[in-house]
Amino acid sequence: MQNINEIEDLIKLISKLPGLGPKSAKRIVLKLINNRDELVKPIASTLAQVYKNVTRCKLCGSLKSNSDGCINCENVKEKFNKICVVEDIADQWSIENSNIFQGYFHILGGTLSSAGLRKEELLINSLVDRVIRDKIDEVIIATSATVEGQTTAFYIKDSLKKTKVRVTKLAQGLPIGGEIESLDDGTLFSAFKNRSSLNSNSD
Repeated sequence: MQNINEIEDLIKLISKLPGLGPKSAKRIVLKLINNRDELVKPIASTLAQVYKNVTRCKLCGSLKSNSDGCINCENVKEKFNKICVVEDIADQWSIENSNIFQGYFHILGGTLSSAGLRKEELLINSLVDRVIRDKIDEVIIATSATVEGQTTAFYIKDSLKKTKVRVTKLAQGLPIGGEIESLDDGTLFSAFKNRSSLNSNSD
């Protein structure tokens, strides 16, 4: 293969995307090069706009446009009394697409033990603030059924003790070690329907 630095750099970057390795990245790069005007220019332009205008909300962790308020946590058209706490935006999208849950989302951005994240980086303090500000009745913890996910769930429960809010977690239907974004709608429905309490008086 020709040793062109720009191509090599692009292959390395694309191979870092989920589900893609060096071979897949090479095929994608070749497709892009062979369709410069149809793909490269619009993708480059769109990526530049996303980098410039799309950020994570500092309160709820969801994606938002810099030119608008956060649709998730600043929703004034619909008033919800529940917040669903998930690890990442892919989990939020999966639950939204299933139409199982109607309420606000709170995206942590990871778990306590993942990638060296500290408690302060998971937006847990802002979750407590949202529960109080929006008079939330229930916080549904939809972290994955991994050790890290469960550890994070119980830390969130402890952080919410003073608010007296009902705290539940996804229960039956969520396999051990399972990640939210990989679950089908039926499994998600079962997990939400059979969620169990985490409050201390129900432990």
